[in-house]
Amino acid sequence: GNTFEDYLRILQNVPHKEVAYMRVSSTVNSSRLSLVEKGLCESVQCKREELEIKNQGVYLIFCHLNFQFPKCSKSPIDLKIELLVNGTVVRQTLSTLCTSETCQDKTFQTLLQLHLTQLEVHDRLSVTLNHPEFLNDISLPNENVLGVLRYS
Repeated sequence: GNTFEDYLRILQNVPHKEVAYMRVSSTVNSSRLSLVEKGLCESVQCKREELEIKNQGVYLIFCHLNFQFPKCSKSPIDLKIELLVNGTVVRQTLSTLCTSETCQDKTFQTLLQLHLTQLEVHDRLSVTLNHPEFLNDISLPNENVLGVLRYS
């Protein structure tokens, strides 16, 4: 249960087909995550680094990311996720992770970000990280996703 494929199957049965659910991964020398072709893209244009809205409406934007810190740090690491619409930050999450007291040899962290908003035709959605090198796209590649679901 609750794997990338399970969610994909559920979303493929959404009656209005106003949904995008794309796997994301880090890119070299960029804070912006790229979309991987594996996923579902209905009534939303899925480009390399953005989802482009084709129909105006109220959308739930969601981003689920898994992080791995292979080595402990003596000082805390501030991990920031930003959801962008048309290049402008609309939602941020800042988490301080991996302090020396709580860190073990390997530390894993999952972050979920949700944003309900009105979107217009041609609005573009993307996600950036201040530390994309910590994105766990090796052992949990299918669990890093950016998606939207249209409500109206």
